[in-house]
Amino acid sequence: MEITIKINGRFMSVEVSAEVADYLEQAKRNNRKLYRERQRYWDGRECDEYIISTEGRLPYCTTPEELVCQRETLDEILAVLALCTDTQRERFLLYALHDFSYAEIAEMCGCSKVSVCQSIEAVRKKFFKIFL
Repeated sequence: MEITIKINGRFMSVEVSAEVADYLEQAKRNNRKLYRERQRYWDGRECDEYIISTEGRLPYCTTPEELVCQRETLDEILAVLALCTDTQRERFLLYALHDFSYAEIAEMCGCSKVSVCQSIEAVRKKFFKIFL
């Protein structure tokens, strides 16, 4: 399929697959829809942020209050992790952040699945004690 594109101010015809042409056509439709949405609200009224965010054009910006809450929560989590032993902390982070199974963690650490489970449960208990 042949399409026409503009490169450095010149129009050129390029041969592309049907999938690429469909993708480019969809992108054009999305840009036109977004342009019309912006034109509709040129006078400063509230723009429909859902349409813009679904098009990936409006980045999410946290408010200062949200940033403070996130920082406080992070400080609390780090304080609880500081109460744990190095082994417990390592196993818990492998499980919680990196989504490894008990068996994978046991293999990495050279221990049994039961000891991994006990370490993770000990950290969970500390979290529940602090947060609940």
